[in-house]
Amino acid sequence: MKPWRKLGCLGVLLFVAVVACTGPVLLSAAARSRAGGSAGGGVDAAAAGIPARMLTAYLTGASQIGAHVPGCKGMRWQVLAGIARVESDHAAGRQVSAGGDITPPITGPRLDGSGAGGNTTAIRDTDGGRWDGDTEYERAVGPFQFLPETFRAYGKDGNGDGEISPHNADDAAVSAAVYLCGNGRDLTDRDQLRAAIHTYNQSWAYVDDVLSGIDRYDALATTPNVPSGSAGTVIQAALAQQGLPYSWGGGDANGPSTGICCSPGGQDGRTVTGFDCSGLTLYAYAKAGIHLPRTAAEQAGAGRRIPASAGVGALVPGDLIFFGYNPTSDASIHHVGIYLGDGKMINAPRPGKSVRIDPVTALPDYAGGTRLL
Repeated sequence: MKPWRKLGCLGVLLFVAVVACTGPVLLSAAARSRAGGSAGGGVDAAAAGIPARMLTAYLTGASQIGAHVPGCKGMRWQVLAGIARVESDHAAGRQVSAGGDITPPITGPRLDGSGAGGNTTAIRDTDGGRWDGDTEYERAVGPFQFLPETFRAYGKDGNGDGEISPHNADDAAVSAAVYLCGNGRDLTDRDQLRAAIHTYNQSWAYVDDVLSGIDRYDALATTPNVPSGSAGTVIQAALAQQGLPYSWGGGDANGPSTGICCSPGGQDGRTVTGFDCSGLTLYAYAKAGIHLPRTAAEQAGAGRRIPASAGVGALVPGDLIFFGYNPTSDASIHHVGIYLGDGKMINAPRPGKSVRIDPVTALPDYAGGTRLL
């Protein structure tokens, strides 16, 4: 909900993602470490890459929508998480108390028309500085980046403490749910969901960015059916690593490890214990007695190749799934995951993220698969 937003970050994130597994790898000794944490509803916060208290707020906000917009359908935590991921990266860098209060408060650039953050239209203060600390101009506030005037219209008391604040995670989440639901949208309808997100920020690039997160969270919330046999062994081994951090060059047949320096985004894998994309696949297949080469491009040649032209429908659970700049050239492959079925994969996506379930559409350049089982 930020009129000042510049939408350049998605391209940067995609760039980091697509180069995440191409470099030569020198592995150090394996070291074990797990990231845990979960919130209600059986959702694994660590696997989702969301702080547990923020995930609780999203679950709470979605569950309360019936009391405020009874006609709304399809409001769920994934929708709220998709918005908050783009607006504040789930209140990254802040502390969230047991009651949901966020410190220090999250405020956007001053909307004075100066061009900072892309804002060229001045928006005069409407809250006397109550929420944004600015008595002259507005600033977007809280993890959902409401303008104060908008929050006054839609704000709700999500945690029942008698106060309504955009700087409280529960209040902000239920308020965002009310705003997105409008007069009673059906958010199970993709077109209505897109329209709701567009009211939040009138940029279709923003809508696509938010939807990519919602799709990933939807996939994460669906427990995959694990086949029997060697394919099941591979998938179970990979699924058990959910929540472990991405480490540039990390992971081998023995499990997670520190990696190497440095990713295009600047991550020094030597400081992170975890997996990169091909390290995860190497480990999972080793559990089934199959020893893969180290890089994604090399792994494409390790079994029976399934061309991109055959479509995702040609894959079966346990197949390696690839992404590349040129779908007909294995040398251009930059990312690999393990196909789970139903359009989903388990993978280590990029620096700063954890091993997780993603929709195949999370990356734009599907390059086919390989069957080794």
